[in-house]
Amino acid sequence: MGDRRRSARTRAAIARAVIGLAGSAAAGLAAAQDIPLSYTDAQADDGARIYAQTCAQCHGANLDDGPLGAPLKGVAFMDKYGGGSVFDLFDVTRRTMPTSSPGSLDVSAYASLVAYLLRANDIVAGDTALPTDPRALAAMRIPEGGFSFMAYSPYTERVTVELPTPLEDFEPVDDAALADPPAADWLGWRRSYDAHGFSPLASVDTRNAGDLRLAWSWTLPAGSNEGVPLVRDGTMFVVSYGDVVQALDAATGDLLWQYSHTLEEGASPFHKRGLALYGDRLYLGTSDVHVVALDVHTGEPVWDTRVGDFRVREGINGGPLAARGRVMIGTTGTGVGAKPGGPQIVGLDAETGEIAWRLGTIPRPGEPGGDSWNGMPYEERSGASVWTPGSYDPETGLAYFGTGNTYDTGPLLEPSDAPGVTNDALYTNSTLAVDPDTGELVWHFQHFPNDQWDLDWAFERQLLDLNLAGRERQVALTAGKLGIYEALDAETGEFLFAIDLGLQNIVTEIDQRSGAKTVNRDLYPGDGEIKLVCPHGAGAKNYLPASYDASRGRLFVPLNEACMDLYPVPGGGRGGLSSGVNWGIRPRPDSDGNYGRLQAIDVATGETVWTARQRAPQTSGVLATAGGVVFAASFDRNFRAYDQRDGDVLWEARLNDVSSSSPITYAVDGRQYVALVVGEGGFHARSFAPLVPELRSPPNRGATVWVFALPE
Repeated sequence: MGDRRRSARTRAAIARAVIGLAGSAAAGLAAAQDIPLSYTDAQADDGARIYAQTCAQCHGANLDDGPLGAPLKGVAFMDKYGGGSVFDLFDVTRRTMPTSSPGSLDVSAYASLVAYLLRANDIVAGDTALPTDPRALAAMRIPEGGFSFMAYSPYTERVTVELPTPLEDFEPVDDAALADPPAADWLGWRRSYDAHGFSPLASVDTRNAGDLRLAWSWTLPAGSNEGVPLVRDGTMFVVSYGDVVQALDAATGDLLWQYSHTLEEGASPFHKRGLALYGDRLYLGTSDVHVVALDVHTGEPVWDTRVGDFRVREGINGGPLAARGRVMIGTTGTGVGAKPGGPQIVGLDAETGEIAWRLGTIPRPGEPGGDSWNGMPYEERSGASVWTPGSYDPETGLAYFGTGNTYDTGPLLEPSDAPGVTNDALYTNSTLAVDPDTGELVWHFQHFPNDQWDLDWAFERQLLDLNLAGRERQVALTAGKLGIYEALDAETGEFLFAIDLGLQNIVTEIDQRSGAKTVNRDLYPGDGEIKLVCPHGAGAKNYLPASYDASRGRLFVPLNEACMDLYPVPGGGRGGLSSGVNWGIRPRPDSDGNYGRLQAIDVATGETVWTARQRAPQTSGVLATAGGVVFAASFDRNFRAYDQRDGDVLWEARLNDVSSSSPITYAVDGRQYVALVVGEGGFHARSFAPLVPELRSPPNRGATVWVFALPE
């Protein structure tokens, strides 16, 4: 299959030229020459008047700035209609406009509307009006580039090239493939359902990693980027700033198709962390809180479902999880005034896009956990955002999501004396185990109640098989910003053990039976004193995921060593947290000026195997491979390969921007590639910038996907 696919794309790259036109294409061009395309300025002026009355409210006064309609001018419009017959455009206009009563105008009005669209796309007017006769319209062709010196003339024979069918060899992705992907593929945010972020590929190993060279690169839409690409059957899918998805040839970087989501009016673009493949569809969450299913072969949308409301500060930036016929995605709610009752996890039918269930991440009063908000009214509760894609365990049949804190910490600071009321604030900083079929919350575990420091526990849930005290256990392993790892029984949520990586000063003790934490209350805000708190609000650990090598029992974690001074807002006021404090980053008291840290941990013993440190903060997730190589990137724009045995650096490459993504690896026709997206993502990387003022990022985000391989 790989050879056949490569052969087809090689033929396309060589562009086997054929002079002349074949069959129906020749007949269509001859007809277009017999009836040249023409409309008049008067006709277009009439169309402009009709457009303003019937179309502008959806498509916008400028034809490409409407809240509800697709752009009617520009590249996307010409890509769709350029080269086709005028009748196609006329027929679509007549059948769909105006939206309140399609087809209600007379045919001359539709001809005028089409004339107006042609003029808006730089196709020049003539002396003859655009006809209304369908046969005449079918005999006219719209120039592919409008009135452009770089477009091929529609009035002469042209060289045609043989193009392959896009993704002709794509094999649909099922639950079994997502649970155990083929070695050559990277099918999920962390490659597989278990979120290990580990690849069984071993062609790149500790002996030859130093020979890695650039294979190809591809510039992505400008803007910050945290997206992790997916790869299936030699095709890479990558999401970029502005809700743009591209399919690329994973061996060459050639563009196969592109989809750009048109945001609802008032919505702003925001970076995304993941996509999901399922069947022959690609799923993405959007900045206006939709979930969109795309046909993987063409990039055309199959369905588009709005799941939340950005107008009440609800958002999506994690990414979807697909399992058991469901597409599941979590939303975010940032700050006081966000969606009442907090964010949600939504389950959609993967085939139709119909919403099957919703699970709010903040319970109502009277529900289990509903009395844990210190008596706050339900509509004032916020937080418990889902920042990252979930994980799924086929054995337990459960999906696992993590939640963040609340920024409205002030009302939780002092506990209520009302009977049965606590200030734990469920389900903030929790692991939620969800039934994909029904959305039922099967169990939860709150890792860090009443978080007064913005130290989320919202990151990857890695599913491990561990032997604990002679018993095989299915374990859900996760860490929060504190740099404390906790293991839970994946079936029941029972606390199993914790590993404190030693980069925090808030938790003084962890009960090894229940996981309950004793907190240093002297570090609580609110008394007007400056507090030295470790880690900083950007975390020792953050959304940048660790990688787990099950064969060696080792976890490779990206960390940063920094603290914060938590201080009252000068002059009073709310501050970053509603307890009236802000925080400023500072080195740890014992700092030697190195902030970035990659740490290898033996999960069975909790012991650190090695630590690799450098001055530049760690800004990417981690990839470990069967070749014994660990990959990660840092704020100095360096992408490094480490020896899994001891953390020695085997290779490094300087990139054009900071990576806020995670490296992946895949293979095409037996050749292994290592890829990384760059384009500084935002809060995390920029939080550490004051510690290293000599390390400057490009003033304009240089979003790019870089792909490396060994020489052929």
